Amino acid sequence: MTTIVSVRKDGKVVVAGDGQVTLGQTIVKGGARKVRRLGDGRAIGGFAGSAADGIALFDRLDDKLREQRSNLRRAAVDLAKEWRTDRVLRRLEAMLVVADAESTFLISGSGDIIEPDDGVCAIGSGGAYALAAARALVRHTEMPARAIAETALHLAAEICIYTNDALTVEELS
Repeated sequence: MTTIVSVRKDGKVVVAGDGQVTLGQTIVKGGARKVRRLGDGRAIGGFAGSAADGIALFDRLDDKLREQRSNLRRAAVDLAKEWRTDRVLRRLEAMLVVADAESTFLISGSGDIIEPDDGVCAIGSGGAYALAAARALVRHTEMPARAIAETALHLAAEICIYTNDALTVEELS
């Protein structure tokens, strides 16, 4: 797996992820990009889980964003419904974190669309570590969103063997 974290603070939102790809117990790649811009650059997202499945879901979400004229909330709901009910899609093994200027969502194949109360969420094997670190930094420091996300991922990489410190970071204002 991997670790993806999203932090919303002071009018900015950041989605960041590590680059480690594992096959069983072996690291096969260290610099994969699991975070990218979506919806003509108006949204950003990251995935944890199977790379092929995550990329397929990004493509579907991009299509939904075009259909919904960049309305991330509606696109996320449409994707989650399709992901849960489609015979082929429901076998995909990945989770997504997506954000735009107004909202952040965690989307799963079981139909979950979760908008975090505090603007911070994380997924993947190191997600709990990154989430705890990001929440502490948001509450107890003046660090900007990008620095919080990067620091949280570096801390997760020190703990989780499936997370490295080769980061991809995307930011929206």
